[in-house]
Amino acid sequence: MFKNHPKGLYALALANTGERFGYYTMLAIFTLFIQAKFGLSPTETGQVFGFFLAAVYFLPVLGGIIADQWWGYGKTVTVGIVVMFLGYILMAIPGMSMIVLFVALFVIALGTGLFKGNLQVMVGNLYDDPQYKHRRDPGFSLFYMAINVGAMFAPTAATKVTNYYLGKAGLSYAADIPSLAHQYLDGTIAADGVEKLTSLAAQQGAQFTDLTAFSHLYIDQLSASYNYGFGVACISLVVSMLIYLSTKKLYKHADHNAKQLAAKNTAANLTAEPELKPAETRERIVALGLVFAVVIFFWMAFHQNGLTMTFFARDYTSNLASGWTRIGFDVINLALICVGIYALFSIFQSKTTRAKLISSAVLVGAGVIIAIKYAATTAEVAITPQIFQQFNPFFVVVLTPVSIAIFAWLAKIKKEPSTPRKIGYGMLVAAAGFAILAIGSFGLQSPADLKSIGGVSDILLNPNWLISTYLTLTFAELLLSPMGISFVSKVAPPKLKGLMMGGWFAATAVGNYLTSVIAAIWESSIPLWCVWGVLIACCLLAAIFLFAVMKRLEKATK
Repeated sequence: MFKNHPKGLYALALANTGERFGYYTMLAIFTLFIQAKFGLSPTETGQVFGFFLAAVYFLPVLGGIIADQWWGYGKTVTVGIVVMFLGYILMAIPGMSMIVLFVALFVIALGTGLFKGNLQVMVGNLYDDPQYKHRRDPGFSLFYMAINVGAMFAPTAATKVTNYYLGKAGLSYAADIPSLAHQYLDGTIAADGVEKLTSLAAQQGAQFTDLTAFSHLYIDQLSASYNYGFGVACISLVVSMLIYLSTKKLYKHADHNAKQLAAKNTAANLTAEPELKPAETRERIVALGLVFAVVIFFWMAFHQNGLTMTFFARDYTSNLASGWTRIGFDVINLALICVGIYALFSIFQSKTTRAKLISSAVLVGAGVIIAIKYAATTAEVAITPQIFQQFNPFFVVVLTPVSIAIFAWLAKIKKEPSTPRKIGYGMLVAAAGFAILAIGSFGLQSPADLKSIGGVSDILLNPNWLISTYLTLTFAELLLSPMGISFVSKVAPPKLKGLMMGGWFAATAVGNYLTSVIAAIWESSIPLWCVWGVLIACCLLAAIFLFAVMKRLEKATK
């Protein structure tokens, strides 16, 4: 699985792992922070979240143009890391105003725009070499897996830092308190809400009898603890920069745009690659545009993980895990499971007895440690809303070797689906993922009903409902996201690689902004299952459209 790939892949993947760890640490607690700090409603929170994600994924268009026309990919990536670092520094300062928040978010989005797409263009350039050309799809799958290694640890890092600083103030996390505290200070709280806030304040400590003082204290301390959580991203970016600069020799040959490549070929008296005819360029751009139109709806659905799915975790899901489920709420257990899965694959793929024995020992060792940790775990484990976000990257890491093995086998028997067809299947699987939440939501109070009482649902679902949804959405993501990036790197006209990769992210940006539409629906009075029904319908319609233009897309890849 890891063999026969350019070494530059691993260098760029590790650099991206560090950056993504910081980004997803921030994203895990972002909506919780802005609601706790500023008392925003779900609709207002969705607008901020949607605008930020839209900027993060739209600005790669600007980054692609800059890299294509002037700086080249490597320099643009370096500047992007520095700019992101400045943005995260602003996010880490407690007591920020709304204006500072928006400035920080813009700076982070700008830095990401310079970094993200151009790093992936360099990965694609590595596979322009005929030696590696047939390994492009699995190469991007491995690259995508590395991103998710960082993302898997992010929610735990955010939670640990947040809980540590909240504990230093003599407080503990309670999902109900921020909303009730803001309602109390605004004078909009109901009598039942005052009674509930009084009870929650007493649970935090006998000294908290003045509800006004308690509300201010809890909001300030919880918000500050989230700020310190954002500071983790600053450290991760330093690590990312060190990896990126120290491994430059491994990917230097892929750090070129069309102009730089032409100049290099001229200096070396090499014949430049023939340019595409205008009709071919147009056909490729149209094919990419059709795929971009489809992925809008996937990302609108998928990125509910940091928005309405986090609300669902907070308001409708039990904050206690029991049985085997509690294994998944310790990131060390998840890491050990990943190690065990890869050791299992190594047993079957290794060619020597020694390698098979080492892999077997690793597998057994991982299993023993998990068993010991499980036996020592309390019967019920307390969980926070953001921690559910670690399951998606965990499933990506675990399922990547499975997906690579399946598609390798299909390729061997000449039945591997085309990249556009994989994307279409991904949309169908995404619909199935939200169907799980829709089924689980039948009979639950609507979010509007919960808002009126300022609390969480009377009926709390088993965490496995949400975990199962994340598992299914991960299957969809593996069929769509790394395959889509691979499709862009393969089909984009040579002179427009940066711009077209930016186009992929621009489509993602539109989808990310549309997450706010679902947040607005969330706050309406419609039944909860209907919220997920909207996402199911969007995914199914997008899949139907994609399969309708499949022949045109497959023609562009040949």
